[in-house]
Amino acid sequence: MTIQKTPQYIQNLFDTIASKYDFMNNIISLGLQKNIKSKAIRLLDIKPDGEILDACCGTGDIGSLIKSKFPVSQITGLDFSAKMLEIAKKNNPNINFVLGDITKTSFPSDNFNTITMAFGFRNIPDKEKTLNELHRILKTNGEFLHLDFGKKNIFNLIFDKFTPILAKIFFGNSAPYKYLINSKKEFPTPDELIKLFETFGFKLKTRRDFVFGAISAQVFVKI
Repeated sequence: MTIQKTPQYIQNLFDTIASKYDFMNNIISLGLQKNIKSKAIRLLDIKPDGEILDACCGTGDIGSLIKSKFPVSQITGLDFSAKMLEIAKKNNPNINFVLGDITKTSFPSDNFNTITMAFGFRNIPDKEKTLNELHRILKTNGEFLHLDFGKKNIFNLIFDKFTPILAKIFFGNSAPYKYLINSKKEFPTPDELIKLFETFGFKLKTRRDFVFGAISAQVFVKI
């Protein structure tokens, strides 16, 4: 099944769900999403005063978790959904948020010590441009954390079955979340992603799976 994934469609979709995005994430993850993201961040060797980019930052929860642990770190959140960034700025006034496209940023080359991307790479049509840009703006030996769905196991099947129902109840419209389900079905496995990232100048440093592999975090180093 091929799903619609033009930049404009994705932008409009996330603008639509922004107001209830965090609430729905907690519901459909059974409250696990914050804990998983916290554990994924711990895989990083973050410099206390380092320059950090949270790409496809959404409402800014990854940046908020990092800022709480490293308060003097310089964090930039990048997203192309203006509605998501409105919430991110309101919740995190001490983080710099930028409206923009990760496939073509204005950041200088070799600029960031750390880049994170959680549940965002799956939604970007042009994977090649994204990885080239991430590699360009990350410093040599800098770390890139990718977090998203992993193995297609029983937990994924439960997620696929109940997410549209929960979305209909709590959001009032299941259509955006049907896109979410279909997008992860087409998404490469963690093993395939590792091979892909390593063809663009990244080297796997560590990997950790959560919920029996349903969610996977990979940390790469720019070489």
